[in-house]
Amino acid sequence: MHYNNIKQATFLERPNRFIAHALVHGQFEVVHVKNTGRCKELLVPNAEIYVQESDNPNRKTKWSLIGVRKGDKLINMDSQAPNKVVKEWLLEGKLFNNITHIKSEAKYKGSRFDFYVEADGEKVYIEVKGVTLENDGVAMFPDAPSERAVRHVEELIEARKEGYQAYVIFVIKMKGICYFTPNHFTHPAFKEVLIRAKENGVDLLAYDCIVKPDSLEIDEPVLIRL
Repeated sequence: MHYNNIKQATFLERPNRFIAHALVHGQFEVVHVKNTGRCKELLVPNAEIYVQESDNPNRKTKWSLIGVRKGDKLINMDSQAPNKVVKEWLLEGKLFNNITHIKSEAKYKGSRFDFYVEADGEKVYIEVKGVTLENDGVAMFPDAPSERAVRHVEELIEARKEGYQAYVIFVIKMKGICYFTPNHFTHPAFKEVLIRAKENGVDLLAYDCIVKPDSLEIDEPVLIRL
């Protein structure tokens, strides 16, 4: 996926989950943060960030935060991007040979999964998780407790028991990753439910991404350690 109107900027502070203050071409700007996660290890004062200029005159903020540089890693911050790149990836035939139907935000019982797919004679539910948390080459999810994430995996287990194929795909929005692991320090219940999911036939996949200031692309599989 590609972005238009990307500019380099300097992060100053994040007053709340939804906005940040930044210097864009030396001018103070209020920037919409397209990620409500904590991201404290990324959004530090004077960090190099990348922002997108909106052409919508009715928006309250002119800019959206798209990426941030952490050391030698450029990390995509857009929480909507993982679903977009996974859909592109699926339609390119990277997971299934013959997709006959694909639906986003597919309802299943009490949840909405990111995708429902009919392909290769199977009916499939897919949940996508974007990953921005990294420490010494180890990618982790979530960066804050997420009961919603646990519930989604639990319902994928139920879907699998009912005969559907089921996947959790972790989109690691950076390169330079050794392996992925659930963040049991922050939310041990998520690790536990992932283990149960694997035991019940849910496929767990992780991929890193090629990240540029103006684009994001799924790249290579990453080892998952539970």
